[in-house]
Amino acid sequence: MIGFTLSEKEFDYELQALATGFFPGKRTQINGESGDLHIAIDYGDTEISVCVETKAGRKASSAAVTGDDDWHKKEGKLAHPYRTYYKNIVKKLVFTVLRDFPEEWLPEGFERRLPVWGTMTGVRPTKIPMNMLLEGRERTEVMEILQNVYCCSEQKAALGTEIAAREAALLQQNEYQDGYSLYVGIPFCPTTCLYCSFPSYPCDRFGHLRDDYVAALQREIKGTAKLMQGKRLTSVYMGGGTPTTLSPEQLRAVIKTMQEYFPMDTSVEFTVEAGRPDSITEDKLLALRECGVDRISVNPQTMQQKTLDLIGRRHTVDQTIQAFELARKLGFTNINMDLIIGLPGEELSDFEDTLRQVGQLAPDSLTIHSLVIKRASRLRSVLEEQGALGETEQIRVRRSEQMLARGEQFAREQGYLPYYMYRQKNSAGHAGSGGQENIGYAKPGSECLYNILIMEEMQSIVALGAGASTKKYHSDRGQVSRIENVKSVTDYISRVDEMIERKRHALER
Repeated sequence: MIGFTLSEKEFDYELQALATGFFPGKRTQINGESGDLHIAIDYGDTEISVCVETKAGRKASSAAVTGDDDWHKKEGKLAHPYRTYYKNIVKKLVFTVLRDFPEEWLPEGFERRLPVWGTMTGVRPTKIPMNMLLEGRERTEVMEILQNVYCCSEQKAALGTEIAAREAALLQQNEYQDGYSLYVGIPFCPTTCLYCSFPSYPCDRFGHLRDDYVAALQREIKGTAKLMQGKRLTSVYMGGGTPTTLSPEQLRAVIKTMQEYFPMDTSVEFTVEAGRPDSITEDKLLALRECGVDRISVNPQTMQQKTLDLIGRRHTVDQTIQAFELARKLGFTNINMDLIIGLPGEELSDFEDTLRQVGQLAPDSLTIHSLVIKRASRLRSVLEEQGALGETEQIRVRRSEQMLARGEQFAREQGYLPYYMYRQKNSAGHAGSGGQENIGYAKPGSECLYNILIMEEMQSIVALGAGASTKKYHSDRGQVSRIENVKSVTDYISRVDEMIERKRHALER
């Protein structure tokens, strides 16, 4: 275990993420047990000091600080504008000491890995370079700052800057500043995937609720649209769940209500995450085309049948190919495919075969996700029963990094360019390592603007449906506040008026 002693409880979450980036799989504790490896941080008035200690030895470092004399005492939190300044100092100190700590002093079982994203432990590593580029800094300067201030590797600094530059260019082509985007969630699925930790509503148990859900969703659409009158709609995204678990008639009913009450004509794109191939039919695709949907996602996750069977996706590889080819035949010219790396039992060769088969279909964009093995997922329980979690976190990280690298190589060779990225905690890699990125690649002109807007938090996202989270963007401080809908489908149906009122209270302020 890694123990922390903090003179003041500042940046504790980020510091724990940074430490476990060096030592994947190790638990952390703040101001509790000392731990096999102990990190002490003192926030002094004129300097910050860091000391890392094990039974074999100790190493320390410090840095002088300037600014408000009582910077660390105001309500127990650092006061703006100094907070980011001090956070960068203490995280770089911890990074440097852990990096330079003698190998022979590490406790048994502590295998160190250098976090390739440096001190950037958040889920949006492109947000920092994006802001610097929007300030007018040159790409070379941004890369230098990422390496020298945030301790990123040269490769990740280059990737983060490249994606941020592409995002900035795409944003500048669209009028997004005073607009908003719309998300509509359909929570039903054909079955529950083994790795899923979200509230799941498989159709065999909850399908009878779909009519009532559609009626509630239509009510929320009408009520929420009134709150957004006079504002420009930038993009629309229907996700889930699996939206194509609805019938063609239900899909038409939801979308036509959206078109009646929201200014859909100003939206530059309309994406529907068609999702599971076993839920995609010709009449549903025709309904989507008829309603103006111009981008869909057909998501195999893998093209290995043995893996599909294991993770509970009750469709075949052939069904994926048939669904994709049907969508092409019906005129969809912007199709995305989602893949997951780190699925149980898959080696690099399996992922390479998946890429080969996907390459033959030639989707317009490709999103490569890193597997999240969350505590609440059935996958963790199954893997524990099989003893498959016995392999070290380090082995899973290395495999994930190899797959990510191969995915990037494939994408670039096929003419796809990375255009957005985010990371997930508790993934097959780790928050501080390089094996946990989720990266969207697209052929030029096939990017999804919504993905950029929601990841970089550049405008408000109005979200409708069970479990949907509205993000209100505050341009004066560059932050978002969230308005959550209830997750339960039955609660959503019975309390939809309350969901509308929650939005009214937050959005009209």
